[in-house]
Amino acid sequence: MLKTNKQKYRAPTVKEFLEFTPKRLDLEWTTTDQGLVVIKVPKFDSNFGKSFCKLTRKDNTFNANMDKIGSLVWKNCDGKTSVKDILEMVKKEFPNEEDIDQRLFLFLQQMQVLHYISL
Repeated sequence: MLKTNKQKYRAPTVKEFLEFTPKRLDLEWTTTDQGLVVIKVPKFDSNFGKSFCKLTRKDNTFNANMDKIGSLVWKNCDGKTSVKDILEMVKKEFPNEEDIDQRLFLFLQQMQVLHYISL
């Protein structure tokens, strides 16, 4: 995350992470009747992979189904709302969840690794 030329990776501090404004990448998504998010994720980006799916008559996408917390987070990854603001929303909506701040940080990091969002 925080890296300049010839420097080793340094994990952001909690304060720095709270200031990030996650943004959804260009993935198609919908919501269910229950308000849960379903993200349509491509299996392959390469032409070979896409051709293979077409040849085998298989869909080149799969659905990533978010739970209630993931859906709330995803909907607010608009590039304007900070992690701090998202954390406050999650705490308000799910007051009985344990370790919600750590869970949110890990979720956002995983979403970035999977190329669903940018931080």
